[in-house]
Amino acid sequence: MSSLIRCPPERILRPLMKSYLAGGAVKNTHGSSSHGFANLIPNRVSSKRFYRAAVCTEFGKPLEIEKRESEEELSSGEVRVQVSASGINFGDLLMMLGQYQVKVPPPFTPGSEFAGTVLEVAEDVKDLKPGTRVAGRMLGAFSEEIIGTSDGMWEIPDSMSFEEAASFVFSYGTAFMGLKKRANLQAGETVLVTAAAGATGLAAVDLASHVFESSTVIGACGSEEKCELIKQRGAHHAINYKKEEIKSSVMNISPHGADVIFEAVGGKIFKECLRSIAWEGRLLVVGFASGEIPKIPANHLLVKNASAVGLLWGSYNELERKTFDWSIQECMRFYKEGKIKPYYSAAFPLDRINDAFQFIKDRKSTGKVVITMR
Repeated sequence: MSSLIRCPPERILRPLMKSYLAGGAVKNTHGSSSHGFANLIPNRVSSKRFYRAAVCTEFGKPLEIEKRESEEELSSGEVRVQVSASGINFGDLLMMLGQYQVKVPPPFTPGSEFAGTVLEVAEDVKDLKPGTRVAGRMLGAFSEEIIGTSDGMWEIPDSMSFEEAASFVFSYGTAFMGLKKRANLQAGETVLVTAAAGATGLAAVDLASHVFESSTVIGACGSEEKCELIKQRGAHHAINYKKEEIKSSVMNISPHGADVIFEAVGGKIFKECLRSIAWEGRLLVVGFASGEIPKIPANHLLVKNASAVGLLWGSYNELERKTFDWSIQECMRFYKEGKIKPYYSAAFPLDRINDAFQFIKDRKSTGKVVITMR
């Protein structure tokens, strides 16, 4: 479980949780699959309205599907969204276990990434309107509807399915920020991606192959099935690090080593990756899925004129908001141009959300797992 706690893409949830605890702008709202879109837009009606949501009633227990009463009025700056799909992130599991850095006391609705259609906006919201298809990040996403602010939502193209959109923001935002801003990946360079069959790893493979036009993209993962998947998604070579040694495999593929290493595992894998780095290479520290935080031998960096750089994507939301938005907007542009395509391995309806989490715990998932609302 310690490996999950150290997963940086999920740490962006911390400020969202603080907002939640402080009574911030994130709230769940009405949403019944039996109502039509047009009937849901008005918010000043006398009859009560309800929505379904997955609720954590006790840490460590299965989520319960509950029907809750909707709030009638939107506050300043708020947007009401009919959720169609939500992506599962490891931080969601930690919240449900009460093991996240900031605890939300039960009962609460977990979930942090969603896609859906804007139903209603407050009078002072100008950048979104009813009918706009959006992807968003906020707490309470495992719900048929949600209320949040427009700065946590991004318009998606009609060609992008809601399932794809719910698999997009966290993974591609992280991968693009790492490869472009932190590692300064250039066309023609060799890239090594660890945990390559995960959501962020697959996004990194997709971007490196189809946007940055790397001459060689090497993916490393833990099974033959995953190796086949990452090659289908754009990797030129795949290393099964359960059977193969990373350094010798990389050198056989690229004798000078890897110019950029997108490293999300830590432990022994990190050390092998560092030994595989090229002259003036950049090792991007993305996470520690193994649960072991490695120590960096500085002499390796010295003799290779190499760099080790960290990446915590969510911190840009707090410290460089324009850069944070840029990472998402650029990836949206690449999608519209047909260069990239997010991947999810399974979709479960809301009433089977506990099965979805078990699917992930059993290590059956690749890419994202999504929850569909209707």
